[in-house]
Amino acid sequence: MLQKLQNNRNALGLIFMLPAAVLLVLFLTYPLGLGIWLGFTDAKVGRPGGWIGLENYKFLLGDSVTQLALFNTLFYTTVASVLKFFLGLWLAILLNRNIRFKTFFRAVILLPYIVPTALSAIAFWWIYDSQFSIISWALVKTGLIDHYIDFLGTPWNARFAVIAANVWRGVPFVAITLLAGLQTISPSYYEASAIDGATPWQQFYHVTLPLLTPIIAVVMTFSVLFTFTDFQLIYVITRGGPLNATHLMATLAFQRAINGGALGEGAAIAIAMVPFLLACIMFSFFGLQRRAWQQGGADK
Repeated sequence: MLQKLQNNRNALGLIFMLPAAVLLVLFLTYPLGLGIWLGFTDAKVGRPGGWIGLENYKFLLGDSVTQLALFNTLFYTTVASVLKFFLGLWLAILLNRNIRFKTFFRAVILLPYIVPTALSAIAFWWIYDSQFSIISWALVKTGLIDHYIDFLGTPWNARFAVIAANVWRGVPFVAITLLAGLQTISPSYYEASAIDGATPWQQFYHVTLPLLTPIIAVVMTFSVLFTFTDFQLIYVITRGGPLNATHLMATLAFQRAINGGALGEGAAIAIAMVPFLLACIMFSFFGLQRRAWQQGGADK
């Protein structure tokens, strides 16, 4: 029987996938199922609670803090993702050129991404400090402002401050991934377009962008997912303040479930994020379908 299993590719495939499947069930499927169940209960910390149906979701629809957290999440995700895309694409194009110390710059650009998120958040928390901010100090010394900026004390300043921190951390992922995509494009396309008299902008629009679209679809899907579910940066820098101005759905769910003890309500907030995440996954799916079309495959 062992010899038959060794010669059966399907059986071997299932055996090799079994450890990964067990890990996914334990650490992904079970928590997700438990969260869905808790979202329909009035469970509290230390008390299992009972079934209440859609009561948690009805409450959240009329909850002003939840509505503000949803707005913050969408605003935070949209602005940060757009900035990361354009900055990452610009850096990828620069690093794809034949410049001196290209390998060194490619290594340096990864530093913000490999630094632990908590350490990055603490550094930005110090940078944004109302009394010791290095940004405010430099602007005061150069005479551009006459008093320190309260980065984290006013709602809109705090929103843009955490967006800047997220962009700083996320740009390397976008840049390196798009750079890998750029290096798969054959130089012959650019040579042929140059012979036809195409300008650099026309080469970018008609050659680079279409061939890079599948990579863009995938990398931006992951970027949006990571940004939409961001927790560490917000929790360390602002804890959702001031006046809930930087609370995202993830941080609010943690506050309601863990700090507030309302497990059912916190789970409902977390599960309410799922439709947005599914929309991002569908975007990635259609992007991959486009890639099959570009390679000459049938568009199914």
